[in-house]
Amino acid sequence: MSKSILDLEPKAIWANFHSLTQIPRPSKKEEKVIAFVKEFGEKLGLETIVDQVGNVIIRKPATAGLEDRMGVVLQSHLDMVPQKNDGTDHDFENDPIQTYVEDGWVKAKGTTLGSDNGIGAAAALSVLESTSIEHGPVEALFTIDEETGMTGAFELKAGLLNGDILLNMDSEDEGELYIGCAGGVDTTGVFTFTPEDTTTAQIAYKITVKGLKGGHSGLDINLGRGNANKIINALMSLASEKYGMRLATINGGSLRNAIPREAFATVAIPAEHKASFEQYVQEFAQIAIAQFKDADGGLSVTASPAELPATVVDHKTQSGLFQAMAKCPNGVIAMSKDMEGVVETSSNMAIVVSKGNTITIASLQRSSVDASKEVLAKNIRKVFTEAGATAESTGDYPGWKPNVNSPVLQTMKDVYNAKYGRVPEVKVIHAGLECGILGANYPNWDMISFGPTIRHPHSPDEKVNVETVGMFWDYLVETLKHIPVKQA
Repeated sequence: MSKSILDLEPKAIWANFHSLTQIPRPSKKEEKVIAFVKEFGEKLGLETIVDQVGNVIIRKPATAGLEDRMGVVLQSHLDMVPQKNDGTDHDFENDPIQTYVEDGWVKAKGTTLGSDNGIGAAAALSVLESTSIEHGPVEALFTIDEETGMTGAFELKAGLLNGDILLNMDSEDEGELYIGCAGGVDTTGVFTFTPEDTTTAQIAYKITVKGLKGGHSGLDINLGRGNANKIINALMSLASEKYGMRLATINGGSLRNAIPREAFATVAIPAEHKASFEQYVQEFAQIAIAQFKDADGGLSVTASPAELPATVVDHKTQSGLFQAMAKCPNGVIAMSKDMEGVVETSSNMAIVVSKGNTITIASLQRSSVDASKEVLAKNIRKVFTEAGATAESTGDYPGWKPNVNSPVLQTMKDVYNAKYGRVPEVKVIHAGLECGILGANYPNWDMISFGPTIRHPHSPDEKVNVETVGMFWDYLVETLKHIPVKQA
């Protein structure tokens, strides 16, 4: 089905995106796509560099007559989020993405599409190979591991790039220019428990929460969607009080920057409570489904008989875990006072997983105000430690402070207005773009982020709008033509 995207216009960008969909490139497994991009640049006869962590830099000289323009860095990341629907047979390390076109959108069969940030990378490749686009000096920067730690951005060395302007092509609404983003930090709590033997008087169930939309934990955090970890914890916490339920294993969520769509737990209860427990789960499911019917209409909550596990989590640790999961802040914490409708601070309780004799809760805090992010992370560490876990915050990265007087911003506003008859919206995004990190080593860069319209990134519902890809491409080409002359 992926052949159909090759019939779309503009053919150059869709052909390059198709090539990227055929190359497995989950975060931290980008070796194949790094090799592809390196070979792409070398075949064009362009200076191509792969740095110490795998970032790829390709330089293209200015077209004749535009040598005096400011240098532009076209930046995108090579990795993609590997998410698939339950029951979808797909190996992200070996299988190509199966794409199709439906109602003006490009989608994938049961998996994430990789338009985040494959469309941006495809655009950069298309500029590099073009013989007709007018532009000043161009450098294409393809970073690695953006989705799980921004490793490429953090490890990029100062002095490798010569450009003056960074065009980050990783935002997801056509007609919008982003001039700032949130910073983030991961906060993790780890519980160590003592296994306790089950008895013949107990029976077991597998609790399943699924059918939620999930989505990007920054861009979609304000949509009121369900968090599978929060939902399963609410069910288990009350069941432990009413029916003496004991937790054996839990596995909820899989990515730090995705709202968890599914959660699973194996539990044991006294056999005498079989009927009342099953009735309780049915009633809980009805309440939860009603709660999220507008924002997350596909929710399913079930309990099915399972083989009795040999052990369960000790009672004290179980109580602390349920307490921590209940108290851990989740969702929108504060809205911006400066920009209407923009989330300022949020948290996502992303992953809860048991392994051996430990249970780990992983959460991600975002804020455009560094102090707010730090306070929120501190409060979450306190929630974890008071419940009996060890806690730490790692991977702190800065936000990108807006510059409303940016020269390239004015240029891009003028170009868009001339082309489409309206001024693009200027926004700050509640997500961790690489701009803030990259700008720390390249403080001279004037930075803008833009892109086509992408919906539901980081989930199997991800899709990219065909018409806006064409608009994004035309806008990029026109912008490159109008980059200002570099001042002496």
